[in-house]
Amino acid sequence: MQRFLPRGLYWRAALILIVPIVTIQLVFSTEFIQRFYEDVTDQMTQGVAIDLRFLMDEIAASDTIEEARTRVVPLGAALEITLAIPAGPDAPMADRMGVIDLSGDRIISTLRTALPSVVAVDLTDEDREVHLRLDSALGPVGATVNRSRMSARNPHQLLVLMVVTSILMTVIAYFFLRRQLRPITKLAQAAEEFGKGRAVSYKPRGAQEVRAAGRAFLDMRGRIERQIEQRTLMLSGVSHDLRTPLTRLRLGLSLMPEDAEVLALQEDVGQMERMVDEFLAFVRGDAMEGSAPTDAVALVRGIVERSGPAVRLSGVVGKPAPVEMRPQAVARAVENLISNARRYGTQVEVDLGFREGSLRISVEDDGPGIPEDRRDEALRPFTRLDGARDPNRGGGVGLGLSIASDIALSHGGALRLGRSDHLGGLKAELSLAR
Repeated sequence: MQRFLPRGLYWRAALILIVPIVTIQLVFSTEFIQRFYEDVTDQMTQGVAIDLRFLMDEIAASDTIEEARTRVVPLGAALEITLAIPAGPDAPMADRMGVIDLSGDRIISTLRTALPSVVAVDLTDEDREVHLRLDSALGPVGATVNRSRMSARNPHQLLVLMVVTSILMTVIAYFFLRRQLRPITKLAQAAEEFGKGRAVSYKPRGAQEVRAAGRAFLDMRGRIERQIEQRTLMLSGVSHDLRTPLTRLRLGLSLMPEDAEVLALQEDVGQMERMVDEFLAFVRGDAMEGSAPTDAVALVRGIVERSGPAVRLSGVVGKPAPVEMRPQAVARAVENLISNARRYGTQVEVDLGFREGSLRISVEDDGPGIPEDRRDEALRPFTRLDGARDPNRGGGVGLGLSIASDIALSHGGALRLGRSDHLGGLKAELSLAR
């Protein structure tokens, strides 16, 4: 059933609204036609059958056709029944009724039950006249009766009125429903944009419960923004405090005679500086950088050109268009992926793919790759992998992939690791929401 049900909130609400209305109308129409309309038709048709039976008895009591015509035709006119004695060529030879005549079967069956002499009934006259052929002792007799004497007015008008009214009320209800659902949609859009790192203007509207949810979202967004700002300010201070002693150490070591121990200490100080830089970059994540429409092709091409001859831009798939992003953060993520690929491979290929709703940046290398069962682990910060693909190899601290994954998540995307079908090494696919 899930495959056939609508997924959108608007259509689900419309379905909840329309199904009861249609069900009620169908039940009411069936009940009305079967219990009320058919009963009324039976009673009215039986009244006409009584008049016809009286006229047929008078015809049977006449000795000749002329006597019957003289005596019975005026009686029929008084009963609003037109008689033809004998029946003319226009008298029906078989029962006929319209395709959508809801009361036709009832009229014919009632007439045949009440009048065994009925031969045929024609209900197709456009002037709403019922034509009958009856058998008598003097031969076939034709009779014409107005349809209004046998049944209530055709229920088509009632059904059309019911349908039109239902449609009108459904449209009116939909507009009221839309006004109630629009604030929910706005709230969902604001939450989605905030998940992509964009703070859009939002004001709680709608019903009381929706307003409460909107105010809770604004409070949550405000707390997260304050926490990010406080974290960034704190880390700026920590960065300054850590860099000052490291600078003094480097300066002191540079004044000492160069020997094996001094060189080892200088290497340790350099590694500590790299660890501080990568750690701060991971925690900060460029959270305070504003987003802007960016030419992703130019951004990636510039990074590739600065990365050396081993890295090349293999292609661009789809129609390039500006993408809303934090360019410095995305540049850092791509640089980390390329740096990681160059560390373990000799060839690196980068390609871009513009899809509906997303931007994909793929970095492939010909290195040893990462086993499938260790790829999720490789995205964790400070994870040390055993074997050839160790993120800490070459002076790193295991934060390159973690920083790229964090930046992708802050743009409403993800970082996925796989195997390169072309080069045979690792394939890192950075996707960003558009």
